[in-house]
Amino acid sequence: MRGTGTVASLVLALRFLTIVPVPGHESTGPGALGRAAWWFPPVGLALGLVLVGADRALLLVFPPLLAAMLVVILWKALTGGLHLDGLADCLDGLAGRDPAHRVAIMRDSRIGVFGAVGLVFAIALSLAAMAALPGAARASTLLLAPVVGRLAPLVTGAVFSAATPSAGSGDAFISALPRAAGFVHAALVLLLGFLLAGPRGIAMVSAGLLTALIWSAFLVRRLGGLTGDGLGAGVELAELGVLLAASADGRVAGG
Repeated sequence: MRGTGTVASLVLALRFLTIVPVPGHESTGPGALGRAAWWFPPVGLALGLVLVGADRALLLVFPPLLAAMLVVILWKALTGGLHLDGLADCLDGLAGRDPAHRVAIMRDSRIGVFGAVGLVFAIALSLAAMAALPGAARASTLLLAPVVGRLAPLVTGAVFSAATPSAGSGDAFISALPRAAGFVHAALVLLLGFLLAGPRGIAMVSAGLLTALIWSAFLVRRLGGLTGDGLGAGVELAELGVLLAASADGRVAGG
């Protein structure tokens, strides 16, 4: 039964975090996604491996900028734009007059001006940062960024509380989240960063997690806690933090 539950949690994590059709039964019930969080960074690692392979193949055919654009498109397509949607909702909601109004705006499925502009900036920054990376650094960065992104909600969910207790996807996730998962995976991902890129890899992982924590702390001040959209936006911003740190490091090293 325990093994079946583990497999069901993996199926849930794959179906939630990607658009890849996965056979089998997924975990259900209150808190199922939080309990499946142990699988989030491994799913991110699988995504990173796909992106590295795609980038190497595309670089054989296209110039670096175009290859980077195609990889970013594949990246967002494989995740179904889930975290971009959360980022857009948060940016729209932050314009509200008080926490309750902000949360209400975030629950509106329509995208507003702030959300649309924010998505353009986020994608443009991701593309520019990735295109600036040399070939060797691109591989390690593409591998690490999705892992750190999917580690982010495990860490921020363990540090901050939900904005709407007993209601919403954020509370359901945070309430069931194993607190040890974030810290165990953080240590493993830092080790992975070191093995891939030495101190630069540790800096990249740290930058991504720090970006997610700062973002989450800001949301807590504005909303009174984290929401599902806030957690999803943290994934997107953690990935962006890794990309920016990698490009900044390359710039310093190149100089």
